[in-house]
Amino acid sequence: MKNKKIVIAGGTGFIGNSLIEYFGRDNNIVILSRQKRPASGSITYVPWDGKSLQGWEQALENADLLVNLTGKSVNCRYTARNKQEIFDSRTNATKVLGEAIRTLTHPPKVWINAASATIYRHAEDRPMDEFTGETANDFSVQVCKLWEKTFNDIQLPATRKIVLRIAVTLGWQPGGVMHPYLNLVKFGLGGHQGNGRQMFSWVHVTDVCRMIAWLFEQPTLEGTFNCSAPHPVPNKVFMQTLRKVSGHKIGIPAPAPLLAAGAAIIGTETELLLKSRWVLPTRITQAGFIFEYGHLADAFKDILAHLPRKQYHLW
Repeated sequence: MKNKKIVIAGGTGFIGNSLIEYFGRDNNIVILSRQKRPASGSITYVPWDGKSLQGWEQALENADLLVNLTGKSVNCRYTARNKQEIFDSRTNATKVLGEAIRTLTHPPKVWINAASATIYRHAEDRPMDEFTGETANDFSVQVCKLWEKTFNDIQLPATRKIVLRIAVTLGWQPGGVMHPYLNLVKFGLGGHQGNGRQMFSWVHVTDVCRMIAWLFEQPTLEGTFNCSAPHPVPNKVFMQTLRKVSGHKIGIPAPAPLLAAGAAIIGTETELLLKSRWVLPTRITQAGFIFEYGHLADAFKDILAHLPRKQYHLW
């Protein structure tokens, strides 16, 4: 993609910053953010609150692509207040973007709305894809269902709409999951979590960016796509592979009771580690997309190549 106008809502987090890095050299980027920042080269920041029309909607005029990443992090305790904020931050932003687009003379050509691969049930028996995947009714799945329903209920005849169910995203940029995992292996704590049998569906952040660009260029594709590498692994294999690539032999496992105690201390939930997410990207691969990082070891090698050795070794 070159010489396009790309608007990213909620674009100051890990994935948003990765999109800026990937697309920013050849395109004009507009970031809708609650954080006020000065423009930088081809990147412009427009303030918004994610729930009401206040003039920011003009930033969407003549956009080629809108990517919505807005949503409170689920890396928190599931208190009643946090649960409501997780729901509201996703649905309010999606609704108001739809309202904004309806006011425009030249609306975005494509709108890609982030979603989560955690919409599928805990699965240790078989993989889930867009055609045969099964859901459940726990809190995380309820969030995913309402988020997608809010998006799918918006009718925009001039804008092609795509739901991207993103798996756990791996990359070297700050704010991602790799840094906590690398700290574990660095201090000898990089064994499996729980029983280690839960499946770990993942995707390299470069492939998230590549998939967004590829879907933009495919005018007949719309609807729901799993954004997950084609070779998910059990948690035990995930940690073994990380230790091997980073040069660590010892990794003490963390049983579920220990994880529960630790999660309470640091203010998160064990579901993020113990739910078995076994997700396959069937639709996108059938359509012809080829992952650059389809295998975990290759993804880890690329990520570590971008980091100083001290980030994953004591010496």
